[in-house]
Amino acid sequence: MRIIAIVVNWNGGAENLRCLESLAAERPAVAHVLFVDNASSDGSRELVARTFPEVEILDSGGNLGYGGGNNLGFARALELAADAVLVVNNDVTFERGAVAELARALDDPRMGCVGPRVVFRGEPRRIWAAGGVLTWRQNLSNLRGFGALDSAEYHGTRIVDYVPGCALLVRRAALEAVRGFDERYFAYTEDLDFGLRARRAGFVSACVGTARAFHAPSSSTGGGYNPRRKYMMGVNSVWFLREYAGARQWAQFFVFDVLTLPLALLDGVFRGHARGVLGKGLGIWHGLRGRRVTADTVRRGGTCLW
Repeated sequence: MRIIAIVVNWNGGAENLRCLESLAAERPAVAHVLFVDNASSDGSRELVARTFPEVEILDSGGNLGYGGGNNLGFARALELAADAVLVVNNDVTFERGAVAELARALDDPRMGCVGPRVVFRGEPRRIWAAGGVLTWRQNLSNLRGFGALDSAEYHGTRIVDYVPGCALLVRRAALEAVRGFDERYFAYTEDLDFGLRARRAGFVSACVGTARAFHAPSSSTGGGYNPRRKYMMGVNSVWFLREYAGARQWAQFFVFDVLTLPLALLDGVFRGHARGVLGKGLGIWHGLRGRRVTADTVRRGGTCLW
């Protein structure tokens, strides 16, 4: 199986090097690596070019977001006759042999999208995600096992609603059927949307727990409660609901996500992440008013919150 990996960068700094070193160690399972640069201004593109001359660099010409950057890579990977494409966040590394383990899972013709069990890089005994589950509640979905101690429960293969986009191996046929990420999400929620569209096309998504990856989550947007990240999640939640939800799902979202925002804000004041809660509330409001996340929105100074 010819696997081509895609790493999308937007001002990722030296973080990219650790990711690319990990992918180099996954050869021959990973045949080729595409590095998509979304108009970075921190010198990270040049750093990668000097350090990894064998990596193919694609310049997007602007900040296309995570979805748009990966779609640029998808098109190139298909040109290069990829049998499967590995989407990798630049803050992810793999345990040796993990990609080959994922590839073996695609021997099952039902499988369209597979991913590893992902642990926190700084605390590898704890799960970050072992697949994703659509709940229609806070943030619309849960990362299976988030925060739990790593155990045998997460070491098998399990069907899930979607594979988080930080480490996703997708079969060529599934990619061609789904036609890549929906770029309108820009960043966040595009993986959930991808998983649902893959399922509608007849493909199964699964977490392959025998493969392990390490993740430093949300490094490109400043961490879990960064207001920019929360804003994007708020906007995209509304657009996802518009695409897929009925009255019951809208009601669940409002009860468990919108109506709890005042309590979350109070808690955020004491915990130091009130701006993140405000960012999410602003994102939901903008989504309801028909706005989308754009490169201008996420640039520094795009709103009063960042």
